[in-house]
Amino acid sequence: MPPKRKATASAAEPKERQSKLAKEHNISAREEREIKEAFALFSEPMEGEKEGVIPTKDVKRAMVALGLPPTKPELKEFLEILDPDDEGYASYEPFLAICALKRHARASSGPDADEVDEAFRLFTGGSGGVGGEEGKLTLAHLKRVAMTLRQDVDEALLRDMILEANGGAGVGKGVGRAEFEEVMRRAGAWK
Repeated sequence: MPPKRKATASAAEPKERQSKLAKEHNISAREEREIKEAFALFSEPMEGEKEGVIPTKDVKRAMVALGLPPTKPELKEFLEILDPDDEGYASYEPFLAICALKRHARASSGPDADEVDEAFRLFTGGSGGVGGEEGKLTLAHLKRVAMTLRQDVDEALLRDMILEANGGAGVGKGVGRAEFEEVMRRAGAWK
């Protein structure tokens, strides 16, 4: 009888591995995937370029899609770096490098704690939570915000928003302040 195999956690998603390029630019595998997806939205095939190239006219749109909108002076500087020969396109590696730098700059110049606390309180209605859920943003809070803004948002979408924010911990667990800050940062609310 062959030896029994140990059960593997196949239900859990495997952790993405950082590529050499991601390590060089100090970004996670997930951040690299997001940058690659934004690049792919606008890329065109080119011989000798594995990921293709992106027209320089689309660099700003790709960065906005990532939640990293460049200012006009930044965009001018980025285009000089991405396309020094003024050929009209940029390759993937320099684009990733620019986006990684922009992400790091945004992370280091984020909102102060008071600003995050105030935004969190706006969502939670000034309480930290409802019915003993101190410090959590709940489904009831999101429903109240949608109603206040007169937006007809499907409850399933609100549930998905909570699950996305808390990493799938469950709708009943709500969203903590740190998770709220991370979601708002990814959404581009804070630079």
